[in-house]
Amino acid sequence: MSKKIDAALKDLKKALNQHAEAVGGSAVSLKKAQRAGAKVAAAATAYAEAVHAKSGMSNPFDDMVQPGLEGATIASLAAERDAIAKHLTGPIPIQSAKAL
Repeated sequence: MSKKIDAALKDLKKALNQHAEAVGGSAVSLKKAQRAGAKVAAAATAYAEAVHAKSGMSNPFDDMVQPGLEGATIASLAAERDAIAKHLTGPIPIQSAKAL
């Protein structure tokens, strides 16, 4: 196994163990759980980058469900935002005082 992949794998395992300890107890600290989750995400990204650099293979975590909104919802919201911006940011007609 590649040294970089092996090191990234060890970091990922360590991050997963720390996350399991943070969220597996009877009293879960939100801050500790969030920090541990961020470490897992960073370690998973580092592992995927090491795999890609060595083998050219894609991210092994790509097919996992991503948190947040679905792509179709994001696209719909972006289109709605852009339509509103287009109509609201046009020139504003200036009326003379006589017309009032």
